[in-house]
Order: sequence, then C-alpha cells, then structure tokens
Amino acid sequence: MEQEKNGGKERTPKIKPIDTVRDLKHIRAKRWPEEELFVSGHRACQGCAEALAVRYVLKALGPDTVIANATGCIEIFSSPLPTTSWAVPWIHVAFENAAAVGSGLESGLKVLMRKGRIPKKQIKAVAMAGDGGTADIGIQALSGAFERGHDMIYFCFDNEAYMNTGIQRSSSTPFGAMTTTSPPGRMSQGQMTWKKNMTAIAAAHGIPYAATACSSYPYDLYEKVKKAQATVGPSYIHILSVCPTGWRIPPDQAIRYGRLAVETGFFPLYEVEGGRYRITIDFPELRPVSDYLQGQGRFRHLTPEIIAKIQERIKEEYSSLKAKVGAENIT
Repeated sequence: MEQEKNGGKERTPKIKPIDTVRDLKHIRAKRWPEEELFVSGHRACQGCAEALAVRYVLKALGPDTVIANATGCIEIFSSPLPTTSWAVPWIHVAFENAAAVGSGLESGLKVLMRKGRIPKKQIKAVAMAGDGGTADIGIQALSGAFERGHDMIYFCFDNEAYMNTGIQRSSSTPFGAMTTTSPPGRMSQGQMTWKKNMTAIAAAHGIPYAATACSSYPYDLYEKVKKAQATVGPSYIHILSVCPTGWRIPPDQAIRYGRLAVETGFFPLYEVEGGRYRITIDFPELRPVSDYLQGQGRFRHLTPEIIAKIQERIKEEYSSLKAKVGAENIT
C-alpha cells in the first residue's frame, strides 16, 4: 500500500468496505437491546475480543436461550466458583461434547413443551466452544448434530489456539503462527499446516445456515445471529476472536486487528444461506496481508518469502470464495 504523509507521520489509507449486509438500517436506526445477559465482572484478559463477541451474541439472542458451553477460555473466565457472568441458563460441559449436549437441550426442550411443563415458545438451544473444542476435539459431536438436524445454533469462538491452557496450536492456528507447540526455529517457520476451514465443513453438511463473523464488525455479527435464531434446523457461526495475549499484540488493538483480518482477506466475512454463498463485508481491493501480520508477535519471525506464500494462498482462497458467490448469481 502507498503511504500518505500527514503531519510528518506516515499512515496507511483506509479502504472502505462495501457493506452488503441486507437491511442493516433498522439496526443502526435504533438502539441495541440494553439488557446485558453476559455481565461485567468476569476475568477475561485485557482487550479480549472473545468476551465482547459473547456479549454481542447474547444481546442478539435475548433471554429465551439455553447454552451448553465447552471447557475453554469463555468457561474459565466467566464462571469461577461461586460467581457467574451468565444471565441465561448455562451449562458447563466437557471439552468435546458441546454439540452433543446442545442437541440434548434442544430435544429436552421439545419434550417439556409437548408435556406442558414449559410454555410453547421459541427457546433456542445454543452450543458454544473454542476452535480447539470445535475443529479438533468436538468435530465428531458437531458433525453428528448437523446430520441429525437439531434446531440449535453452534458458535465457534476462534482465537486460533488453545489459549487457556498455554497457547498450544490447534487445527485452526494459521500457517506460520508461533505457539508453544509450533515454535519457529532453523527447521520450522511455526505452524506447518493451513487453517482448517470449519465454516466450509459445516456448510458441506447441507445445514440451513452457516456464517463467519467478527466482533470488530458488530452490526454484521448481530444480523447473522438474528438470522441463525430465526432458522429452523442447525446453524453454525464461526467468530474470529482476537486474543491479545496469544497473538502478542497490545490489549487496545484487538478491534483493529479484527478489522485488518477482514480487510486483508485473512478472515473473510460471508454467509451460506440455503446453500447460497454471499460475502457480507466486501472490499474493492484487499489490503496486503503484511498489514495484518506486522505487529503480531506470533508472526514476527516470518520471512518475506513466507509472507509472500501466505499472500498467494489468501488470493487463491478469496478468489475461490468470490467464484462461489458468482456461481450462485448465475440464472
């Protein structure tokens, strides 16, 4: 990107996104729900974008929600005995079975409504887990829930490593990233594999709704949660959750790096609704991936050659995503 000089300081010009999320005006025109269902006082790290994402998700879902939450950062910082930050029914479950317990919640709610034990209204069963509890340990239970067609929403809060146990790599860790189990050295550049595309895997099950989101784009996130809530059948939302601790960035930069992830195409925002792909936040031109990688301690060891390799991969994957969107528009 060309640099502009402003008062002796160089800055990168902003690229304005093409906001294609449908009918967001009604969200911007009125205030979000004031009720807080994920309350303050939790023990998240400074600048934790995951805590912010959970707060936004609960604002969109409202009180008629029951949550199964796998072991992970969210569970650890939100519920240290005897306190809790949850103002909705919430169950802590094992690392690997959030989707299984969410399936059971959905089935149990149906039975209780049928027997008249609780009012017949929409109470949404929700499962939440991190990238480790989703892409690695929990993918079997998640695939089963999709195959059975449970009416539930599954949220993956992706901070791209096992952060609460010491920053170990997961299959969602980006290529080249440094973690405690993928250290760079003379024989390695960090993470050796490319990030697993869980949203594409979820969509391949033929579920009604799948999407990516990021708390740096709150209106986009809010709208997608509302869509999932209104969907009958399984929905999947994969939320990039910037982790200042694990990514080695200043705590006040979490929102900035979430936006850079989207602006560079490193983490595109899109949805798959009824099998149709749509990019929800698009750009006339992507920023170079170096804008996103620089400043993150987990990438500080990368050579120009590796950065060029990552850039080429992003270009290919974004073109592939665009092709899917274009194919859906052919009449």
